[in-house]
Amino acid sequence: MDSTKASRHFAEELDTLKKRVVEMGRLVEERIQLAVHALIDRNLGETRTVVEGDTEIDQLQVEVDDRCFTLLALHQPMAIDLRSLVAAVKINSDLERVGDLAVNIAEATQRYLSHPRLPSLVDIPRMAELPLAMLHDALQSFISNNVALAQSVLDRDDTLDELKMEVFRDLLSYMLHDARTIEAALNLVLVSRHLERVGDHATNIAEDVIFIVAARDVRHVAAPPLTEARAH
Repeated sequence: MDSTKASRHFAEELDTLKKRVVEMGRLVEERIQLAVHALIDRNLGETRTVVEGDTEIDQLQVEVDDRCFTLLALHQPMAIDLRSLVAAVKINSDLERVGDLAVNIAEATQRYLSHPRLPSLVDIPRMAELPLAMLHDALQSFISNNVALAQSVLDRDDTLDELKMEVFRDLLSYMLHDARTIEAALNLVLVSRHLERVGDHATNIAEDVIFIVAARDVRHVAAPPLTEARAH
């Protein structure tokens, strides 16, 4: 295969890889949404659907990893192409963990529903909207190589942490007021923790996008000005 055909073949395979990563992202988004809806609607059937659907996500993770390693071995890419493949492996892992978190939320919901209901779910439904939006935007930034959108995901992480603390304080007040609410409230504390972790994984994906496009590692430092970001 001449260099032009090899380059075209690599570009096509990389595009297919990105589509499979995006498909995995769509699946885990749906699982998180369904797990949260199951909590709000008190729907045990939906929690079982989330738990049983984890196998599909695991299988897709294996497929994406295999595609990445095959492209690395056959084409030995450089620069932005190499960064894209390395980041795809990491994003794939983050998405699989989000799928696991959906299962964790569903299982916590099952335990919560076995106890008398609390007066309210406090701010958990509102809190859930933020990590879902962060995950969606992180994936969109991956599709479009959009550093500004990726940065906007990073900028929301502190807000999510604050919401988690607000939820914890509200649930703690229930537990202190009435000991009979402790077990139910503790399961909702776990749900809020799992939602916060979804946001953490969305942040990881956004950091990987900045790494791909701008060749900068922003995991432990402030992100550079967007005007400096350029593909290499």
